[in-house]
Amino acid sequence: MNTLKVSIVTPDGPVYNSEVEMVSTKAETGELGILPGHIPLVAPLQIGAVRLKNGSKTEYVAVTGGFLEVRPEEVTILAQAAERAENIDFARAQAAKARAEQLLQSNRDDIDFKRAELALKRAMNRIDVSQHR
Repeated sequence: MNTLKVSIVTPDGPVYNSEVEMVSTKAETGELGILPGHIPLVAPLQIGAVRLKNGSKTEYVAVTGGFLEVRPEEVTILAQAAERAENIDFARAQAAKARAEQLLQSNRDDIDFKRAELALKRAMNRIDVSQHR
């Protein structure tokens, strides 16, 4: 069984470090599937899930952007923030989603809509990933 060493790191420290058979994630250019022996690559990531497959088991990590570096036998993800599915506080993510939606629906001039949209995307990603515990 061929595997890749995968490290997901944030400014707060490591979030994930293990050997897996396949990594799937969303880069700015589209969906990526990475297997052992993949050509070297560096790509910016979108807000989304990183799926880490090992046999019949798949683990999920929510990332909020960052960069992916692929080497033939190693993948490193440098993310602004990342949370494993089992560590996501579902109620907190739902509250963040509700706050972002409320801001986006308001007609106030002092709202930074781009920032509110990003907050909504992050919250929705955390909610989606938390469903894969």
